[in-house]
Order: sequence, then structure tokens, then C-alpha cells
Amino acid sequence: LSKDSTRNSICLLRGKIYDALDNRTLATYSYKEALKLDVYCFEAFDLLTSHHMLTAQEEKELLESLPLSRQCTEEEQELLHFLFENKLKKYNKPSETLIPESVDGLQENLDVVVSLAERHYYNCDFKMCYKLTSVVMEKDPFHANCLPVHIGTLVELNKANELFYLSHKLVDLYPNNPVSWFAVGCYYLMVGHKNEHARRYLSKATTLERTYGPAWIAYGHSFAVESEHDQAMAAYFTAAQLMKGCHLPMLYIGLEYGLTNNSKLAERFFSQALSIAPEDPFVMHEVGVVAFQNGDWKTAEKWFLDALEKIKAIGNEVTVDKWEPLLNNLGHVCRKLKKYEEALEYHRQALVLIPQNASTYSAIGYIHSLMGNFESAIDYFHTALGLRRDDTFSVTMLGHCIEMYIGDSEAYIGTEIKDKLRCYDFDVHTMKTLKNIISPPWDFREFDIERQTLDESGIVTLETSHQRKSTDTSRPLEETFEIEMNESDMMLETSMSDHST
Repeated sequence: LSKDSTRNSICLLRGKIYDALDNRTLATYSYKEALKLDVYCFEAFDLLTSHHMLTAQEEKELLESLPLSRQCTEEEQELLHFLFENKLKKYNKPSETLIPESVDGLQENLDVVVSLAERHYYNCDFKMCYKLTSVVMEKDPFHANCLPVHIGTLVELNKANELFYLSHKLVDLYPNNPVSWFAVGCYYLMVGHKNEHARRYLSKATTLERTYGPAWIAYGHSFAVESEHDQAMAAYFTAAQLMKGCHLPMLYIGLEYGLTNNSKLAERFFSQALSIAPEDPFVMHEVGVVAFQNGDWKTAEKWFLDALEKIKAIGNEVTVDKWEPLLNNLGHVCRKLKKYEEALEYHRQALVLIPQNASTYSAIGYIHSLMGNFESAIDYFHTALGLRRDDTFSVTMLGHCIEMYIGDSEAYIGTEIKDKLRCYDFDVHTMKTLKNIISPPWDFREFDIERQTLDESGIVTLETSHQRKSTDTSRPLEETFEIEMNESDMMLETSMSDHST
């Protein structure tokens, strides 16, 4: 063995020892040294990337600093650079994988196909990712790098039976591999109401390998879906300590703080996530949501538009339903800035991605009411109520819009409510609510609508406070009808990288 080769082996071993002692800083330094002494030491590079020891920027800098030209021939240099580049972070921004002409023969290589599948996964193109991972799984059913991506894709596409079968096979064949129990945990997390079981198996995965990041993040999700914010954050904090170069734990901690109405701390963690992954549209979206909650509409619009630009960088159109909340939030912020036509356009785009969303129909109806198009507003609110009968905001706004549409309410005093609304078929609950809103002469009433929960998950909330129109008809219609809405509601559920980091 040459002197460099011996020193390289010592550095690699030293790094593994530091890693086992949880001294990530010295472990990182040792792995870097091993790689600089021998650029062919793929194990050191793999440990650095798979354990998320470096940020995306640090990984790039390390790749550029490797003495490839001194230790490799020109052809090997290009090949090594491509293979190392394939292992770098893929979830920090949407992008495409390009294979250089000189390594054309590697297009069928399973590692390259998995890398391509990861790109599709983090670009939210789960169907294409599933196609690629399925091809890999057929050729090599237990491809170590493919399994976490394949499991994540099965969760996103809700393929419970396939995941059940795969997890059983893995547990039978590899009971000591954390990915086997991770698959079982993901299955129970996906089927719903089995979060206790999910935690048991995810905990087993982290016991087998403490540094297994995806299991820690999924473990946090099992608490988050039950609104157990403290336990969820504890799991995410552990993940953040183990995965210094990964921004996802910071993003999820920020989300949990946002859900507990602690916008200051949420903003701080989103800023940390942004410093690690400055081009991730998910982080940009959440920073925009915090700005919106703070009433800074211009800043919120800037962040939302920046996120939209990053998504459009890989295609001219937004076609993945994962981005529907972003389009809706752009609609809300444009409405706040009184750009009503733009707001309507964004909401319509959101409807294309998820057609049967009651909140989107409510938002469109609300904009029409602000523009004075009461007939259209009534139609949209009625559609929203058809999709979700207990939508209190839509019921209330429908009452206001009908009153404005009818015009002089005094002419209708004493008229049966059913005669006014005979074209609509409401259920008993909605009829009672509307009767309470409309029946009393509205010249003598004030409306003060408290925070209403519009989504059974508790994430989607609209805050409304409305004061009735005074008899002074000189006031602009906008002022009369403006209802303050706080759309921290459609906060993006960032599950894009939930199960495969």
C-alpha cells in the first residue's frame, strides 16, 4: 500500500469512530481529508452525503476542491465528477438531470436511474418517479439507494397494498436494516389512525441506525398529524442535530411553530432553512405565509412569486397539485393588494389543479363580492356549500351577497326566506343560518364573525371581522364589504420530502 492510501484508510476509520461518538464536526473533517488523499474513496463521499453532514453549497465546494486533475486521467476525471455530482443534494431546488455525452452508456445504469427518479420526486412528479423506481426494483429488488425513494413515492401515490407487500418482504429478508422498519412505519402512517404503530416501528428504525434521517422526520410527522406539536418538534430537533446539512427539519419546526401561532420563532427557523437551501420553493412559500400573517402583503407577494418562478424553471406550466396552496395564497395576497383580476386568475389556476376545493370557490366568490358581481359571488358560494355544507364563512357571505343583490331589503320584510332563495336547494342547517342572517331588518344589525375553522384538519382557518354597511350610500362598495381574512389557511403541507431525504 502507498503512503497516501494508508493515510486515507486511517482518516476514513477515524471519521467512522467520531461518527459513532456523535462528534459530527470532526467526523466531517476526517471524511473530507480521506477524500482529498484519495478521490476514489467513494465510501467517504457517500457517508458525507447520505448522513447530510454538509449543506448543498458546502457539497459543491468540496467537489470543486477535490484534486481530480492530479489523481485521475481526463476521462476518469469527467466520469468521477458526474458520479459524485449525482450524489449531491437534489431537494434544495427543482432541477433536471443532464447526462454528459462522454458517459452516454450510463443511461441504463441503475444508480443513474435512481438519481433521475430522485430529481422527479423532489420536483413533485411522483408518477414519473414511480415508473423509474419500479424499473429499478424489478432489476434489483433491494437496491439500497432506491428503496427510500420508492417507499416515499408509494406513500405519495397512496399505494398501501404495494407498500404493505414491500415492507413485509424487507422485514423478512433484512430485519436488521433500518429501511425495513422505516417502510413498515410509513405504511402505518399512511393508512391513518395507526400513528402509535407507526411510531413503534419508526423508533425501531432509529434504534438500529441513529443517524437514519428519514425515520426521524417520519417519526415527527406521526406526532404532527395528531397536532402534538411539542413531541413533533422534539423529533425534528433530533433530526436537525443529526442532519446538519439538511434544511427539512428546520422547515418542519418552523411549520409547527406557525401552527401554534408563534410567528416570530417560525420566521427564525424558516430563515435558517433558507440559509441552507436558498432556492427551495417550499421554504420560500412558508416565508411568504409568515409575511402574510404579519400583514406585509408586498413581501408575501414577492416570496410567493419567487417560489412560483423556481417551480416554472423546470417547465412553463405548474401542473402538480402539490402547488395548489401556493396559487391560492397568491390569489389571497393579490386580493389584499386589490389586484382582483390577477387574484381571480390565480384561484382559477388552483381550481385546475384541485377542482373540488370548497375554500377556493369561497375565495373566488369573495373576490366577486368585492368587485360588486353579486350574482357570480352567490353562484360560487353556493358551489362551495355544495362541496362543504358546514362552511360557515360561505354561509355568512352568501347571506350578505343575497341582501346586496336583492337591493332594498325593506320591500322584502316578512317575506318567507324560501321565496327569496327558491332557486337554491339548501339543507336545514344552512336554511336556519341564512334565516338568522337575513330575516331581521339589516339596517339595525352589526355582524362580527369570529375566527372560523374551515377545514377539519385545523390547518385551514379564515379570520373574518365584518361590520354591516351603514345607511350612508356614499361609502365605496369595497369598504362596505371588506372582510379581513387571514389565510394562514392554505399553508403548504410540505410532504414532498417527508419520507425520503
